[in-house]
Amino acid sequence: MALDNFLLCDRDLPAELLERYMQADAIAVDTETMGLKPGRDRLCLVQLCDPDGYVSAMRVELGQTEAPNLKALMEAKHSTKIFHFARFDIAALKNQLGIQTAPFFCTKIASKLARTYTGSHGLKSVVRELAGVELDKTAQSSDWGNVMALSEEQLAYAANDVRYLIEVREKLITMLQREGRWELAQGCMDCLPTIVDLDLRQFGNVFEH
Repeated sequence: MALDNFLLCDRDLPAELLERYMQADAIAVDTETMGLKPGRDRLCLVQLCDPDGYVSAMRVELGQTEAPNLKALMEAKHSTKIFHFARFDIAALKNQLGIQTAPFFCTKIASKLARTYTGSHGLKSVVRELAGVELDKTAQSSDWGNVMALSEEQLAYAANDVRYLIEVREKLITMLQREGRWELAQGCMDCLPTIVDLDLRQFGNVFEH
């Protein structure tokens, strides 16, 4: 399985890759972890894709607590970081690497507000409809912790999770604006950092009855 326009790096982004990504006004981002609880399950991989379709994956070593170049990119104010389910990824980046991601866009929030004709808002469904691509999610539930020995199937899966997010974001923005929900979506994303802080402090149920 060929991986085109793909770079695998360790511990941080190389300076030349940081420079490339810094030139973009939007970057697609995803993470792979050992589970779904940021305070418990460690971050293993961070994937990035620019508007030209250049994908990289940064392996996070066991015990690693910083990645200065990645942090500079994630906190760069001129570049919007695009996630699917940003609530989780932003928490994972903040918890392990001390990154305060901003600004950002969540395609899952946007999908739930724009695509109200369906209850399917997972990445696979969103990409299928808006990008016309069928994602292979076979490697989703696999061991990401052995970062130095990730399989080609795992890396291909990880790359595809960011490859279509920029296109999807543009189509969702068009739908949100058409339906008069763009400002509502922006408001939801503005409050997400507080929700992330609540999650990390184990107050995720604060809004429940």
